[in-house]
Amino acid sequence: MKLYDKNAVAKFLKMTPKNVERLTEKGILTPKQGGLYSLIEANHAYITYLRDRNPENEENIDLNEEKAKLTKAKRQSEELDLAVKKGELHRTEDIERVMSATLINFKTRLSAIPAEEAEKLASMTDKAKIFLYLNDKIKEALAELSNFEVVFKEEIKEDEEGND
Repeated sequence: MKLYDKNAVAKFLKMTPKNVERLTEKGILTPKQGGLYSLIEANHAYITYLRDRNPENEENIDLNEEKAKLTKAKRQSEELDLAVKKGELHRTEDIERVMSATLINFKTRLSAIPAEEAEKLASMTDKAKIFLYLNDKIKEALAELSNFEVVFKEEIKEDEEGND
């Protein structure tokens, strides 16, 4: 078996001679006689060292740990499903649909105020009364928007009835 110095091993492993010394100090590489190394043994020892350092190495997967992770994920999924059923948590699609419907209804409600109130406003001449009248109408529309829980429950109920 031919033996090589640290410079040849370093070149073979694509590293510096200083790294070969460090790996030797750590006990990863073991020199033979006179501080010389077997290239094959050094190569195998270095590959083993790299595999052991890699936590993603599939050869070192702990089956019990993986089962525990899967069990935890299933439990969390069941807890989320239960929270949705209890009404403690809502799906993103439901929130988006309700918010979209609410904002469309609100826009429609505000846009309708001028057409609905034009005749009444035409007969009014006092700016303060016009302001108060329009302000009341806008507050009514805002009150509808602020009652989000009622709107949300109605939208979900309509969706559930439509899905049956």
